[in-house]
Amino acid sequence: MSTEIESVLIENRVFQPFQNLVEGAAISGMQAYEALCDEARKSPDAFWDRLARENLVWQKPYTKVLDESEAPFYRWFGDGQLNVSANCLDKHLNTPTANKTALIFESDDGKVMTVTYKALHARVCEFANGLKALGHKTGERAIIYMPMSIEAVVAMQACARLGIIHSVVFGGFSSKSLQERAVDVGATLVITADEQVRGGKAIPLKAAVDEALAMGGCEAVRHVVVYKRTGGAVQWQEGRDVWMHDASANQPAECEPVALDAEHPLFILYTSGSTGKPKGVQHAAAGFLLWALLTVKWTFDSKDSDVFWCTADVGWVTGHTYITYGPLAAGLTQVVFEGIPTYPNVGRFWEMIQRHKVTVFYTAPTAIRSLTKAAESAPEYHPREYDLGSLRIIGSVGEPINPEAWMWYYTNVGRERCPVLDTWWQTETGGHMITPLPGATPLKPGSCTLPLPGIEAAVVDESGAEVGRGKGGFLAIKRPWPGMIRTIWNDPERFKKSYFPPELKGYYLAGDGAQRDTDGYFWIMGRIDDVINVSGHRLGTMEVESALVAHETVAEAAVVSRPDATTGEAIVAFVVLKQTLPAGEDADRIAKMLRDWVAKEIGPIAKPKDIRFGENLPKTRSGKIMRRLLRVVAKGETVTQDVSTLENPAILDQLSQAH
Repeated sequence: MSTEIESVLIENRVFQPFQNLVEGAAISGMQAYEALCDEARKSPDAFWDRLARENLVWQKPYTKVLDESEAPFYRWFGDGQLNVSANCLDKHLNTPTANKTALIFESDDGKVMTVTYKALHARVCEFANGLKALGHKTGERAIIYMPMSIEAVVAMQACARLGIIHSVVFGGFSSKSLQERAVDVGATLVITADEQVRGGKAIPLKAAVDEALAMGGCEAVRHVVVYKRTGGAVQWQEGRDVWMHDASANQPAECEPVALDAEHPLFILYTSGSTGKPKGVQHAAAGFLLWALLTVKWTFDSKDSDVFWCTADVGWVTGHTYITYGPLAAGLTQVVFEGIPTYPNVGRFWEMIQRHKVTVFYTAPTAIRSLTKAAESAPEYHPREYDLGSLRIIGSVGEPINPEAWMWYYTNVGRERCPVLDTWWQTETGGHMITPLPGATPLKPGSCTLPLPGIEAAVVDESGAEVGRGKGGFLAIKRPWPGMIRTIWNDPERFKKSYFPPELKGYYLAGDGAQRDTDGYFWIMGRIDDVINVSGHRLGTMEVESALVAHETVAEAAVVSRPDATTGEAIVAFVVLKQTLPAGEDADRIAKMLRDWVAKEIGPIAKPKDIRFGENLPKTRSGKIMRRLLRVVAKGETVTQDVSTLENPAILDQLSQAH
């Protein structure tokens, strides 16, 4: 049996960079890109040293760039000291940026509030002083469980200012998820809100915190600080619970930023594994911030005039890197949105881009695909009905974007004048790794294109040997980079086993399948555990999904495997159509049509054995498709895992009907 993952997707369209973006770009033209890559390859330490000195404000300069003595536990700028919050806020105070709008907050119901850099600095300092007054200090851990808001950014920045290590838990997670994370980090502080508002509904957060803390194991928590978002009724424990506004009241608007070691943990962010307890990904202050800032400058070609909008939640790494830290360190004006893209109508994103004159828009392929379907059924909310002329760059994040969704996004949102930046990265990488550059990279729909300068990416087999162009394998990073994961909190052995398996010669294993085409472009083929083995052929799920979505009737698709007595594994496709949900003979007819289509697009080996139709797919509230639940459904088993994080748990029953 072959150990290669077979690549079956063929995409020949190429879009050259727009000349107006090439001129004046941070990285202008492929020659400039290649020169930076060469600089990084020839002398990595000198390359990172130059960038760290040019981009960060150090309270104590470092003398050593990279310490590899305890690899894979790399240490960057180890004897230096800085403060992340000071690098995001204080450095702007005596510049014109001080009076510039930092955050444009739009609430679920459309109310807008803005805050300047100077005012944001004051609010962060007041809250940090409030936390100090409550007795919280450097090295403690805080759980942040908040709605998208200015206050969430203030809470994260205040923790960073004091050296309190934060672990943000997405507001859609259950009280059990919250309790597990609070226990694992040994939290002494929880920062939350009375309720959050999404899609016109108030969802309790403080009640979930109370329930989590009552489960036990969280006895170290001394305070629960509560942001009053709605004024909804909450239980109150005197001595433990404190209103956020009371904590900040009468506090000085100056708070000296703590000089922290470069390797001091900035945050711990938990990622769900398909089995076992969640992994606490630990990032270090200096390296993470440097990579966040560089990628904002390089990938988004950030300009002083930009209005930047990343639609992610701060509960995910995208919200850490591209809301709370990177854009603020770059001095950008950015939009922070509380609600969902479909409320009060499916034109919400486009209306907000029009109203706030957004120039850089960064969202998830799942959102793009769902809005594609929405535009078909409600043409009055199609992006073409809005003035999106302010946009200059559009990007996608979270999973590979299939070529058809890429083309829809490029044509209807970008109006064929904005590059689509398909960014590949992970919670563990801290920031973009493989991504187009707007002023340099020719684009291919469905490809994340080329690694950023300083990132040495490769496609390898199980023994760590690089595979040939056009052949699939495991995506690996050959050299350390500043934004990389430092360890898994309290579990260094799991860190080594998960990311630096001995057979890969010290390379970082990304966990994604990939291939490189003849131009050296990378194509992500889905997670390694999403590789399907049909009759000895290893197929990447993303490629089968792309073929399905390329059919004119399909809005969205997710592909998983199930055991099969004949072929080893069989392909099961979960499909959302652009039309109403089919039933009976109609469903069988469409299923056959789609099987034949995949056979024509890829080959008979890739034909789904089962096709299940649903009105939508099981997704977390951040829009991530829960493929591990689909695997359970595909096998005909009962779902026993916690489904409280799903936006739509009832959809699992609908998807259990095979055709």
